[in-house]
Formats: sequence, structure tokens, C-alpha cells
Amino acid sequence: MRWRKPSRSGSTSNCAEPAATTRTHAVRDSKNTAGGALSFHDPAFATFLAGISAGRFDCRAGRFDG
Repeated sequence: MRWRKPSRSGSTSNCAEPAATTRTHAVRDSKNTAGGALSFHDPAFATFLAGISAGRFDCRAGRFDG
């Protein structure tokens, strides 16, 4: 799997790195690359991205709905 560093992360290592294969999408923590990754099939990944956009996983703002 080829991991990418998002362009918006700048010079910090505090980001989530995405990767994709023909069948799945994955996300890992750039600070702990050996710590595993979340892996999704297309429909679940779309739902995950929608949740991110809606702020559902924003723990710093106390808005984690999980």
C-alpha cells in the first residue's frame, strides 16, 4: 500500500495518512505508522469521510459522536 501525506499537513507530522488499493481505502496516524490502520470498503469510506466533514470525530471540540 502506498501512503500519502496530505498537502494541508505542512511540515507537521500530526496528520492522518490515506492509502488506497483497488478494493479498499485505509487511514493511519502519521505519528504512529506501525500502530495499524483503519481500513474501509468504498461505501463505508464514503460514510467515514462524511462523518469527518460533519465534525463527528472532532474530539478536541468535544463533539465525538462515536
